[in-house]
Amino acid sequence: MSGARKKTRSVDIGGVKIGGGAPVIVQSMTSCDTRDVRATIKQIRGLEKVGCEIIRVAVPDEEAAAAIKKIKPKINIPLIADIHFRDDLAVAAINYGADAVRINPGNIPVDGIRSIVSAAKHNKRVIRIGVNSGSLEKDIAARHGGPTAQALVESALRNIHLLEEMGFTDMKLSLKSSDVSTTIEAYRSISALTDYPLHLGVTEAGTLMQSAVKSAIGIGALLYEGIGDTIRVSITGDPREEIKVAFGILRALNLRNIGPDIISCPTCGRCEIDLFSLVSQVEKRLAGMKTPLKIALMGCVVNGPGEAKEADIGIAGGRGSGVLFKKGKIVRKIKEEEFIPVLLNEIRLMTGENV
Repeated sequence: MSGARKKTRSVDIGGVKIGGGAPVIVQSMTSCDTRDVRATIKQIRGLEKVGCEIIRVAVPDEEAAAAIKKIKPKINIPLIADIHFRDDLAVAAINYGADAVRINPGNIPVDGIRSIVSAAKHNKRVIRIGVNSGSLEKDIAARHGGPTAQALVESALRNIHLLEEMGFTDMKLSLKSSDVSTTIEAYRSISALTDYPLHLGVTEAGTLMQSAVKSAIGIGALLYEGIGDTIRVSITGDPREEIKVAFGILRALNLRNIGPDIISCPTCGRCEIDLFSLVSQVEKRLAGMKTPLKIALMGCVVNGPGEAKEADIGIAGGRGSGVLFKKGKIVRKIKEEEFIPVLLNEIRLMTGENV
């Protein structure tokens, strides 16, 4: 970290503290139809298992809003309703039990926001002002020649002031763009101008690899500067991957030391095992593990233990056999078919978790 985290105001979303010095919280959003209650609950439970701490669901109509009443009792993490265009859906979602609502300033009129604020006040709920480069207010976009960082900041400030004039301060902010540089600049600027908690993300970041790159740079750069209270890595695909990448970013910056940190060599001509398959299988089996543990999976028996001497535990493989090592010291030889079962058993003994 280049400096201490900025101290922001604290808000409470369903018992989870955001801002005020609380740990950086990892969020995701369901990709299924909220009206399909069974599928939504199933997906949220799957996200919970891999560490998701807050979930957001789309609310496109009355049926989706009503579904929240059925979903909430079946999940264990706070739920945020994602609203566009219709203030009545935000009010309904709050009344049906949503812990917070996310509104997009560019597509809800002032009178509609007033209704949402009234419902949020009455039910003691949080509002996220979700400024997005794709739906910026037209007058602001025209004044700045498009969705620039300055335009995103102006929109955020306008809506902060609007909610404050209505006597409402239980809010958090996001200023998202699909352009990484714009995202970083916008968050830096708003962080200097207000102390409301910030939800970080790069919107429409793409598939797993593209999103991981954009998010690691955009979210990572801001977190490194002490900016940000909660994050979401947006990925086109299985939302469980968002959680893995998000915690990877936090671990890399030593902000949240949760779960396994799997390191593996890039392979070379000395590698005589299917290291890619080994890493993939281990990652899958350890998904959701909470204990911080550095695990090395190396493709060379000769150099592997030395190259990964800081790992808590690891496997260095060769053709047909390999070694189990801890902190760079070889514990014993094992057969290739034993790599995964032996490693997992050792991890169980070390952590007490049923991996």
